[in-house]
Amino acid sequence: MSENTVKYSESGFWIKKEADKYIIGLSEKGQDDLGEVSFIDLPETGVIKTTDTLIGVEAAKAMTDLASPLAGTITAVNEALENNPENLNSTDAAVNWIVELTDVSEEAFEALQNESGL
Repeated sequence: MSENTVKYSESGFWIKKEADKYIIGLSEKGQDDLGEVSFIDLPETGVIKTTDTLIGVEAAKAMTDLASPLAGTITAVNEALENNPENLNSTDAAVNWIVELTDVSEEAFEALQNESGL
């Protein structure tokens, strides 16, 4: 039996572990830091490093690129965000998730924060 665990990055993401995949979305802190999101530039599937941009956003408080909180392989992208970037401001993880990763270091995941920082 696998347990689901949620961690948070300082850059404003939540990361949920489900078996061998890791789902990343925008946390309350990220939503608060950015304000209402009006545009998102989504990543492609494939390998990503922590120095790589996960998403580029235009929002009420900032226009910025946010680096990936974990290195791994992007296996799924929430394409619905492209036409509905405001979904990033939702508190529903089924709506505001951005990508799914595999091949993630368990140690890197465990090193993330347990609180959103908000």
